[in-house]
This record gives sequence, C-alpha cells and structure tokens, in this order.
Amino acid sequence: MKEEKKNVKIEFHADDYGLFPTQSRRILDCHRNGNLNGISVFPNSPHLSACMSDMHLFSEDVAVTVHLNLMEGRSLSQAPLLTDAAGNLRCTFGALLLRSFLPGRDSCRRQLKQELSAQIKAVQKYFPEGTPVRLDGHAHYHMIPVVFDAMMDVIREENLKVSYIRIPREYLGIYLPKLTRLGDFSPINLVKVLILNILSARAERKYRNVLKHMEKKLFLGVFLSGRMYYENAVQLLPGAVSLAEKLGMDMEILGHPGGVFEPEDVARITSHDDRTFLTSPLRNREKTLFLVNI
Repeated sequence: MKEEKKNVKIEFHADDYGLFPTQSRRILDCHRNGNLNGISVFPNSPHLSACMSDMHLFSEDVAVTVHLNLMEGRSLSQAPLLTDAAGNLRCTFGALLLRSFLPGRDSCRRQLKQELSAQIKAVQKYFPEGTPVRLDGHAHYHMIPVVFDAMMDVIREENLKVSYIRIPREYLGIYLPKLTRLGDFSPINLVKVLILNILSARAERKYRNVLKHMEKKLFLGVFLSGRMYYENAVQLLPGAVSLAEKLGMDMEILGHPGGVFEPEDVARITSHDDRTFLTSPLRNREKTLFLVNI
C-alpha cells in the first residue's frame, strides 16, 4: 500500500470542529496522536472563539475548511426562511431541494447569501487577511442547487479567494467490489450517493469555469457516512488511491470522530438528526480511521 500512495496525498478529514470544546478536543486528539490533516469548522457555534484559540495546536499543514451549516444552532443573519421562531437554523435537505425549483426561490437565495456570507466571515477573521477560503457543507447541504448558487453568488460578489470546494461525487466502483467486506453498510447511503452525484454533476457543469481553478480531490465519505472507521477504510484505500492516480487527483477521506457525549452539550444540540448522529458510539469507532496508520 505504501507504494500505491506515493503520488497521492490523502487528506484525512474530520468535520464538525468547533461545535463544543470537549468534542473539538476529541478531533484535536486525532491530529496529535494520528494522521488527521484536515478539519471543517462549525462557523455559527457559540464556542467558536474558544475552539479557534486551540488552532495553534494544529500543524500548519492541516487544511481548515468553513463548514457551512443550515441545520444546527443559531443563524448568524436575519433569515426567517431558514430559521424557527427562536432563530435556530431549521432547514432540511428535502425542503431546500424543493425550494430550488419552486416559486420563492429568489427570496430563499437572498437569505442564503446573507447567512453563508456571515458564516464565512465568522471563520475568516481568525486567519491572516488574504488567506484562501476552503468550503464544504454540513451534511453536504452546500450541494443543493439554491444553496450552491447562493454560495457562488457570495464568492463572486465579495471577490473571495477560494482554493477548494468539496464536491462529494463518489465512484461506486470503489465500493461495490468490496461490499461484502464492509461492515454496517446502510442502504440509504446508496441513495445519498446517487443524489449527491447528480447534484455534483450539476454544479460542475454550471460553474465549470470557476471550479476549474480550484483544487480537485477524489472524495470518500458518503457511501459509508458515519461508518468510515479503520476496518472499512482499509478495504477501500488501495482502489481509491489507484483511481486517484489515474485521475491525477489527491484524495479526501471523511470521518466524524468528534462525538458529543457530555449531557450539557447534548442538550444544546438543536437538530434531532445531529443529536442522533453525534451521540452515536460510532463516533468513537470512526476515530480509528485517524488513530491507526493506514
């Protein structure tokens, strides 16, 4: 495997940094004691400042991405179409997907622009002026057409220097030959892959002239969403690295090692889906992706 990896840089990436201090330290531990070299930062967390103060504990080669979020915690802008009465973000993937094609799309796009701009600025202020921005989305919401269009509006109108946008297109040929060896496969993830592949193709087609100037990576993380632990990853990496070499790309492999287990923090999670996902014991199991040398 070492011979296969020599031409492909693998970004072992953890989402959800900054949501809570203790949860974020679990992610930091994957860097201190393992191979983690990429994180996505929750921009609207009330604990953002405290968690960003620990950024000096990460090496300079850790890629930091703004984790655009439309489903968890409080909005950073005045966006009634995106929030509940308490000001908490309440968007669902399906509802935003429908808004991409129904009347009222323009109003939604304007409010999305305000919120995404505020979230990007919330993280940008912790980095030197002119630092290129990297973007992805919590639960990959950024790929929904109205959200992606609003994000690209912000990039254009604010003249942002963006070096990377996660495009979560996955190649089923990496997974299907190993399907009987993969543990805890959830069939719903195949549906997610197919939807995100369609949305990725749409984004790449519509914004080809912009995206061609950004870094491109082969992505792994949806087919085994929430279950990207060592035993599964080790089955996939040889084939994925081989494909990345053929495509002339580096690779991003996504895990979620930042479990939330403290009762006071669990009580503060506003999204039911996030509460179920982040409190699962699988979050500790996914840490093995980062703590075991593969």
